[in-house]
Amino acid sequence: MPKARKSQISLEDTPYYHCVSRCVRRAFLCGTEQGKSFEHRRKWIEDRIHVLSDVFTIDVCAYAVMSNHTHLVLHICREKAQKLTTDEVIQRWHSLYRGTLLTQRYALAERKKDLSGAQIESVKNTAQVWRKRLSDISWFMRALNEYIARAANKEDDCTGHFWEGRFKSQALLDECALAACMAYVDLNPVRANIAKTPELSNHTSIQYRIHAARAGKTPKRLMPLQDNSKHKIENSLPFTLIDYLQLVDATSRHIYPNKRGKV
Repeated sequence: MPKARKSQISLEDTPYYHCVSRCVRRAFLCGTEQGKSFEHRRKWIEDRIHVLSDVFTIDVCAYAVMSNHTHLVLHICREKAQKLTTDEVIQRWHSLYRGTLLTQRYALAERKKDLSGAQIESVKNTAQVWRKRLSDISWFMRALNEYIARAANKEDDCTGHFWEGRFKSQALLDECALAACMAYVDLNPVRANIAKTPELSNHTSIQYRIHAARAGKTPKRLMPLQDNSKHKIENSLPFTLIDYLQLVDATSRHIYPNKRGKV
């Protein structure tokens, strides 16, 4: 039997995980099928990933939105969740969900003062549950996949599953595994022969990083890479942008017999 997600996540071993979700029947529900284009849904997914990266205390290291599946490399930052105040937890959660009647009243300054001590304690207990969820990969993927499924079903005027079961998760236990997996994710469009180069790979984190670097900026919704200075950036990936781009470039030029594309 497959293991439960909670038994697959061990922060003592690693905070990095590779998550994959596939559409039902592997149909091209995000691409083009029977002459009808669903390409705009890939932008839905990318935008939702960016939104969730601001809400959850989970960093997005890499992503690729393909025609019938998505890849995500995530970093769990539980310490960041523990530092959030009750007000910050409620504000983040309310940006995605309605919350409870008490938390809605607590969030309003003019109504917060009318709450009793027992009600405020109840709000704090609720916030503690939400705090754990904000650093939970399962809740991150749920907030992503459920949102997209509802939007797609509404557009198609139908009901039923959009995703093929739950997402798959794989732990990345060291820096080599992390770098290799990120490069694999970013090169998905190149290997599928739908993009000639990484910078032309739409709806991927590598394109986002390259465009930001060309503008002299750091992508706000991706986990930052180390810079070339001696000062280590707190909560950043363990390699520099130059090193990572060289890895992606070298990997993209390698020929795999069972892959259609290369640079």
